[in-house]
Amino acid sequence: MTFGLKFWGVRGSLACPSANHIGYGGNTSCLEVTAGEHRLALDAGTGIRNLGRRFLKDDVRSVYILLTHTHWDHINGFPFFEPAYDAERTIRILAGHLKDRGGVQNVLASQMANPIFPVPLEAMRARLSIEDFGAGDAFDLFPEVRVSTAPLNHPNDATGYRIEYGGRSMCYVTDTEHVPGQLDQNILGLIEGADLVIYDCTYTEQEWPAKIGWGHSTWNEGMRLCRAAEVKRFVIFHHDPDHDDAFMEKLEAEAREAWPETIVAREGMVIELD
Repeated sequence: MTFGLKFWGVRGSLACPSANHIGYGGNTSCLEVTAGEHRLALDAGTGIRNLGRRFLKDDVRSVYILLTHTHWDHINGFPFFEPAYDAERTIRILAGHLKDRGGVQNVLASQMANPIFPVPLEAMRARLSIEDFGAGDAFDLFPEVRVSTAPLNHPNDATGYRIEYGGRSMCYVTDTEHVPGQLDQNILGLIEGADLVIYDCTYTEQEWPAKIGWGHSTWNEGMRLCRAAEVKRFVIFHHDPDHDDAFMEKLEAEAREAWPETIVAREGMVIELD
């Protein structure tokens, strides 16, 4: 009944592989979720490259990738996801924001088309299934793994996920922008009573006013949402590239003082929900 996750990429916007970002990590968004015998990926930022190598080492034959959206920082690791080039693997990709706008396969193929990338999507020899659903839909990935979704407030749209397994629940809510003084009802409905919520905390409260319209939020708003929804643990995620290790250490101390059930995501961090 193992249910847990590992962070393979915690940054937003742009990968930042520098000596000042080692403590929290420089790869962009990618999480691995383990639900019993099943292994899932959330987003395909640069972190999915190392996750793919782990899947090959563990001989994972069937992989699901759930995409929040298709801005570059959430898909630009996908061309380097090695299991997708192996004919013995099955890869199923799902996204909820492009059902009526050309579909997610078109975006993934365009990212790998000349003159942007030299290797086309067709070079991926795995049994590849790329599917669209509508944000707000709920479905069973497996008989014992339930996925609920909600639309998020982000340019070109995005999808939040709730994954339930074995009586536990985790939510992945990035990228989204809040409205001051108004708790997002879509998010509240998705995260209600969850054991763990991972939330877009790109900016501080001081930085956010200058970034309105960019589609991101703050840890303070994430905390407000989680407390209102009676969430057990809150994870700060999607760190801005300008927030180096020293900045993040101060942010972590401030957030944990405000609510001890707060976690700041670090690359390589593992959280168990059993």
